Amino acid sequence: MSKPILYMNPLSAPSRAVMYLVKYLGLELECIEISLDTRETLTPEFRKLNPQHTVPTLVDGHDVIYDSHAICGYLVDKYATNDELYPKGLVQRTLVNARLHFDSCDIFSPMRFMYVQILYGGLESVPKDVVRCLHESWMILEDILKDSPYLCGENMTIADICCLATITAVVENAPIVEETYPKLFDWLRRMCSMPFYYDDGSKRLQMKIKEKLKENRLTKKEVN
Repeated sequence: MSKPILYMNPLSAPSRAVMYLVKYLGLELECIEISLDTRETLTPEFRKLNPQHTVPTLVDGHDVIYDSHAICGYLVDKYATNDELYPKGLVQRTLVNARLHFDSCDIFSPMRFMYVQILYGGLESVPKDVVRCLHESWMILEDILKDSPYLCGENMTIADICCLATITAVVENAPIVEETYPKLFDWLRRMCSMPFYYDDGSKRLQMKIKEKLKENRLTKKEVN
């Protein structure tokens, strides 16, 4: 049987979420890096594979799965030795799904809006309203973590892994300070100490954002 194929980009937080899970589960996948700068996701071949033209995209035999949360759930259901990361019980799985939706709507969406404006829209500084929105999300996570060590209870789930990937991609712009968010700060410290975690992609992304902000400011000066 051939290995599943994962189309990904290391600067993509959703791609890293899947890669963290793959490493945690000890799975062997064929990883194909897709360039976002050259818009490889917009080629006819890739759009046929994934009409949403996003990474990550997983091809497992004849099955094609896209959206990092869906991929993570699929990989746990199919390949994990137990359901701890994505419980099969109705109430517990619903809670994990709720946290995944929070990741999509309250963390990833404002981050994506900000980064798209910086990378492609000429934005010269980090928008204060986006930073404020992210800090509101940090406050919610702080409240969630007051009663348990992980986002869905006593055990780590794919919600923790996915939120980790997104948060580390944007935390430099909306810092999680221990004095303000002690529970979230401790959660982030513990998650970043996990053997599956690596920060190369998030560091490269932050460097790219800083360089683009500088370029955008210089461009405006030249125009003026």
